Amino acid sequence: MDAIELLTTRQSDSNLSFPGPDAAQLEVIKKAALKVPDHGGLKPWRFILVEEHGREKLGEIFYQAAIEEQQEQRIIDRAKSLPERAPMLVIAVSPYMEHPKVPRIEQVESAACSVFAMQQAAFAQGLSGVWRTGYFAQSSSVKRQLGLNEQDEIVGYLYLGTPTVHCTKPVRHQPEDFFTQL
Repeated sequence: MDAIELLTTRQSDSNLSFPGPDAAQLEVIKKAALKVPDHGGLKPWRFILVEEHGREKLGEIFYQAAIEEQQEQRIIDRAKSLPERAPMLVIAVSPYMEHPKVPRIEQVESAACSVFAMQQAAFAQGLSGVWRTGYFAQSSSVKRQLGLNEQDEIVGYLYLGTPTVHCTKPVRHQPEDFFTQL
């Protein structure tokens, strides 16, 4: 797949199945994550790979957090099953580092670019993925159970696997709807 095709056809796919990335594919995905803009060379990203029994462990972390933080019953009921939606997840974290020239937002944006780069690398290799955030990305309990600091930002959970159907979503947006000239 060439770069232009990748950039203009990539899409999120929440219907993922086994297999997940193999060792060679994962190595490409990891390398892509590290080739993003990084003002000051801070490397403001860390990644936690979750597969096999780790998915069950993450589901338990989600479940305990939902109970501890008194979430609504629907969230508690779904918590354990959420990591089972793909063979592999990558938890992307931006550990904030005080810096006089690189504000927090820029560090988080760099980590977000790494998630996008990983998803692009997966798609280019015939895999697919979906980037999820929501309550479990903001939960203090989840952060604590993952060994993160409160100021660390969970930028998202990148679910990776094999697409279950070949779907092409209709083009919903046109460039002229979003670009103007100054």
